[in-house]
Amino acid sequence: MKLFIVYLIVINIVGFVVFGKDKSAARKHRWRIPEHILMFIAAFGGVLGCLAGMYLFRHKTLHVKFRIGLPLILICWIALILFILLR
Repeated sequence: MKLFIVYLIVINIVGFVVFGKDKSAARKHRWRIPEHILMFIAAFGGVLGCLAGMYLFRHKTLHVKFRIGLPLILICWIALILFILLR
């Protein structure tokens, strides 16, 4: 369980940093991180970091895929964690 918590902390930091890096790259007209990678990080546990990065950096906030998709991923993670804790 401790390893799982450490994993979630690390993947959320990664999600936050990746959103910040992609926003920086967008401003400088440089190579961007593909959207499927951003969603992959969120889906594999980094959704809170991705949401924080999305709103703090104001990045991808106009994209329906992210405005709807990230909260849906968060709901799935909450359900999964509740299932694990309450079984």
